[in-house]
Amino acid sequence: MRSEAGSPELLPWAPDTGGLLEGCWRTAGCKSLPTGPCTAFLPESSCGRRSGLAAPRAPLGPRAPARELGRREHPGGARPAQRGAGGRGRDDGGGAVGVAEGGGGAQPAAPAPRASPAHLSVSASAAVNKVLARRKRKRKRRVSMAAAAAAGPVLWRRLLGLLPGRPGLAALLGRLSDRLGRNRDRRRRRSPWLLLAPLLSPAVPQVTSPPCCLCPEGVHRFQWIRNLVPEFGVSSSHVRVLASPAEFFELMKGQIKVAKRRVVMASLYLGTGPLEQELVDCLESTLEKSLQAKFPSDLKVSILLDFTRGSRGRKNSRTMLLPLLQRFPEQVRVSLFHTPNLRGLLRLLIPERFNETIGLQHIKVYLFDNNIILSGANLSDSYFTNRQDRYVFLQDCPEIADFFTELVDAVGDVSLQLQGDDTVQVVEGMVHPYKGDRAAYCRAANKRVMDVINSARARQQVLHAQTFHGDSLLTQEDAAAAGDRRPAPDTWIYPLIQMKPFEIQIDEIVTETLLTEAERGAKVYLTTGYFNLTQAYMDLVLGTRAEYQILLASPEVNGFFGAKGVAGAIPAAYVHIERQFYREVCSLGQQERVQLQEYWRRGWTFHAKGLWLYLAGSSLPCLTLIGSPNFGYRSVHRDLEAQIAIVTESRALQQQLHQEQEQLYLRSGVVSSSTFEQPSRQVKLWVKMVTPLIKNFF
Repeated sequence: MRSEAGSPELLPWAPDTGGLLEGCWRTAGCKSLPTGPCTAFLPESSCGRRSGLAAPRAPLGPRAPARELGRREHPGGARPAQRGAGGRGRDDGGGAVGVAEGGGGAQPAAPAPRASPAHLSVSASAAVNKVLARRKRKRKRRVSMAAAAAAGPVLWRRLLGLLPGRPGLAALLGRLSDRLGRNRDRRRRRSPWLLLAPLLSPAVPQVTSPPCCLCPEGVHRFQWIRNLVPEFGVSSSHVRVLASPAEFFELMKGQIKVAKRRVVMASLYLGTGPLEQELVDCLESTLEKSLQAKFPSDLKVSILLDFTRGSRGRKNSRTMLLPLLQRFPEQVRVSLFHTPNLRGLLRLLIPERFNETIGLQHIKVYLFDNNIILSGANLSDSYFTNRQDRYVFLQDCPEIADFFTELVDAVGDVSLQLQGDDTVQVVEGMVHPYKGDRAAYCRAANKRVMDVINSARARQQVLHAQTFHGDSLLTQEDAAAAGDRRPAPDTWIYPLIQMKPFEIQIDEIVTETLLTEAERGAKVYLTTGYFNLTQAYMDLVLGTRAEYQILLASPEVNGFFGAKGVAGAIPAAYVHIERQFYREVCSLGQQERVQLQEYWRRGWTFHAKGLWLYLAGSSLPCLTLIGSPNFGYRSVHRDLEAQIAIVTESRALQQQLHQEQEQLYLRSGVVSSSTFEQPSRQVKLWVKMVTPLIKNFF
């Protein structure tokens, strides 16, 4: 069933909207007409109107140092010829992978002048549009093939009409045709129910130029991300990278104890051990103090978990939180997200633990007043002790805190609400996630979440104008005050949301574009606890020119290692997927450019995920992705995910990120052909046969 959630009025980058705002603010660097959307990023001229066509790629020259965040030089010489990935998409089921080829080309002898903001945005916007166009072509092929298959019985019956005088043969062939048609229809009906094949994705609109032109002096090459999501400029002194689970746990407890206004926690689940109880006790103590204080505070606690994972077992996340709900019903809200894809007969037949494979709430955000922890870690004892993950602490960032508060509230509004008697209810006026109409529910959820993204994006556009262009909008006193409160940022935060059940694919678009745009000489460090990249991501890794070092979990530190039943074979399935990818790397002769490394630490498990980008010639990263996505099929198609892209010019913060990356990779070993000859890496035949059928569910 196709959702209408991709309509232009819900997506900020739809070309028919004319931009998010009605017009733009003029600046010294903008020569656009005084009305209409800003065209400073388009290459046609320094003053012109925005066209509906994708802008051509601007020629690129030598890269600037990392300190400059890769501001592009624009020589007049020819760009080396290249061929893009051109590989198959995630739904094509394999096939040849295109490999980038570097060609010759003249390079200018003298350094060229710095490019204008137009050239900084055009290349990335063209890359985004290229990603979307490739996806659209694949959808057209699938639709045409399906139409041809559906027309088969009609064509067959017409051929039967060409058999005059042979009614018996015609009747026999007609019955055979009907039988084959029914079998094909039965297989189609069985596919989404028993094989749980993903739905075809709807058309994705093209990305347009930003509605407000930027200050030329503040441009960096990743500013195109603001076409899709709000951009938050902060000082790097407000960003701290955490290193260990213990530091993560202690910081959370300390932040809960001093919270005065809000505590917002989104996770897959809350564990049931003593450490988790300690966390709940901290919440209870803080709520008590808020009521007993001389001037009672308006403290609110909002917790978002997944319904299926949080309801597993007799003692579960729900029972852990019931005392808080019963004692503080006006201050505590517990929302349990239930995927709309788990419904009807499917919901009745799939056992308790396996129903989590259909789709989950996987966002990990922990927020205390104006401080936020973004991570991939859940609220469970192993994540507080010996399960390695990544964590970043954003201090005193009210706009970012407001955004994630609204995002969690939006997902909470389309979730089931836990009651004090351990029952659940839907928010009044909301469609039920698995009893109501699926399409109507997804449309409502899309609108609710996109409203949060669009409104935050609008607020940040206004804030940008007030901060950098206040002379035309504010009095001098107000502009000076705003300037005093907001020093020029050296770090930018972009929240990336992926909710494919609601047709929200922002994180997927940004990630694919980053991989597409990674130039020769750049280094990408990518880590995931569950190595199961989508076909699109694999094609881009194998088909682009950057160097890749991919960190993944060895079987012994996989979270499923030693599990009972079928789950115990999941580490072997990951080994099989890893071996297939390694063989593909070797067959393409990419061993020097694409390297696999396995994390191992005695007594620990590995759950870190994310990406660090080092520009060509730089020893420090200027961009990182950190949050909940694992870059796998589940993250892209089934679960609700959120992460942030951090872009920084600060050398101190770049060193923090570099040290984080080094500490993780230091505990790893390089994968080679001999790795898969070890006895522990031998995969049973039945696992090899089953893995292609179930790899989209874990």
